[in-house]
Amino acid sequence: MSADLNTLIEDLTRRMDGALESLRRDLSGLRSGRASPNLLEPVRVEAYGGEVPLSQVGTVAVPEARMLTVSVWDRSLVGAIERAIRDSGLGLNPAADGQTIRVPIPQLTEERRNELARAAGRYAENAKIAVRGVRRDGMDQSKTHEKKSDISQDDLKSWSDGIQKLTDQYIKRIDDIFADKEREIKQV
Repeated sequence: MSADLNTLIEDLTRRMDGALESLRRDLSGLRSGRASPNLLEPVRVEAYGGEVPLSQVGTVAVPEARMLTVSVWDRSLVGAIERAIRDSGLGLNPAADGQTIRVPIPQLTEERRNELARAAGRYAENAKIAVRGVRRDGMDQSKTHEKKSDISQDDLKSWSDGIQKLTDQYIKRIDDIFADKEREIKQV
């Protein structure tokens, strides 16, 4: 029986690691100083009948310290990409120049630092939601095993406790990562 629990915990751990990695990737773009192509990584663009990551419709470059450029591959998407960047909640004001979109990175005022901290908070909350979703899947799998009489009610309780303990560890890691990023952003 415990081999099944170990397998389940390994699967849940792998999936929760994915949520943490996604959070780190999203936060890496929130820079308090220089422009970074990662800043635009979470931006999703309405294109081709759905939402796609910006990286699938253009190339992001850093020509200077306070400027990003997006070279758009499909001219018809320039307006959609410009809108997606503007509406991303990152406080950026892009300007189209042919098939290139220039995105000046504003000087960090107190208000801008607070905006970035709020964006980081949203990313952290999304990661927590993902981890809780993984926990819910694990709990559902445990209950299914119990219903099939593969495990006893005592085993179900033990499995549930293990899954909750794992979830709590990941939520704490997310909180720690967010706290570090918030400190970095607010540091003048």
